[in-house]
Amino acid sequence: MLARALPSDLQALPYVPVVVSATPWFALTALVGLVLALMGRRWIAALVAILCLGVQVWWQYPFFHASATLPGRAIAAVSQASANTKDTYARVMTCNVYKGRADAAAIVALVRDQRVEVLALQETTDAFVQALDDAGIKDYLPYAQVSTSDGTYGNGLWSASPLVNPADDDVNSSASFMPGGTVRFGEDGGTTIRFVSVHTTAPVPGYWRQWKRSLDELALMRSHTDARYVFMGDFNATTDHTPFRDFLGSRFTDAARQSGHGFTFTWPTDKPPLPRFAGIDHIVLDRGIVAGQMQVKPVAGSDHAALLATIAIN
Repeated sequence: MLARALPSDLQALPYVPVVVSATPWFALTALVGLVLALMGRRWIAALVAILCLGVQVWWQYPFFHASATLPGRAIAAVSQASANTKDTYARVMTCNVYKGRADAAAIVALVRDQRVEVLALQETTDAFVQALDDAGIKDYLPYAQVSTSDGTYGNGLWSASPLVNPADDDVNSSASFMPGGTVRFGEDGGTTIRFVSVHTTAPVPGYWRQWKRSLDELALMRSHTDARYVFMGDFNATTDHTPFRDFLGSRFTDAARQSGHGFTFTWPTDKPPLPRFAGIDHIVLDRGIVAGQMQVKPVAGSDHAALLATIAIN
């Protein structure tokens, strides 16, 4: 819990990001500690456990209390038989496809069944993109922008509407190319949102500082006021990480937290019996955008689950 409260620079110390990613689970430790302390009449230990639980509730309560509500007409709009690209509502989805190992047909099936209008994928390969095409992704999302900084693994955006001003990298990140594209909403197309597919550096040995640097580079997007943004992808950070909260600042909002959905643990999905314990995939919203109907859907072959949301643009 102390690690969660550390300033950004200190959270980049070795292994601290890993500990912080499990912050919500330490509430269970505090609860067990409280029960045992009461049973053993260890009053000081019991007080410490109560304090720990109280702080955890304070930190995590916003995930279970919506700060904005998705309008009923948005829910009705995305429940139609097919996606409507002329309104200001959309179903969106992100998934890290684990170096192209995810089941491309499963991704396309989710897009079809969930009537997804904008899709962000990370760790794609040329072969995976071809597999998406073979599985029929263009029947639902015919417009795409995929880019790679190393020639092997890339990130991409797919859309039901044309991507205006597509770019290989909107962020100028040292982690990877983060492609962007503008999508027009509304009957007259006058409402525009810039979508970006995000993949920051993972906090692993040898890359602790680079992990923080990639999030700091993303935080510079707060000063880009020429467009409204939706960032979707693998941020390799949870809301308990200080660099991620610094990125959000007072401008951006995590969709899961805003919607009061609860935790959206998306990683890892390939280490049974270990459950998914970290919410490192996010849909991040600019001002004037509301999210709801959050869902986490496992995808065969990937170590990440897909994250979906319905967004309404004001």
